[in-house]
Amino acid sequence: MTNNIKVQRAIHNMTQADLAEKISVSRQTINAMEKNKYVPSTVLALKISKLFNVPVEDIFILENED
Repeated sequence: MTNNIKVQRAIHNMTQADLAEKISVSRQTINAMEKNKYVPSTVLALKISKLFNVPVEDIFILENED
């Protein structure tokens, strides 16, 4: 699974720390997600989707091998 969290952060002028604070995780968690080293829980994915006001499918993209 890939994601465009970094793009969404840029659109909303947010740092990793800003996003982490708003969804109650560490900045390191945001960094790991952006580098595709951590797959978020459904709840976390939905929090990010709601914060950016876009469908979860616009942020998280399943790869063919997923």
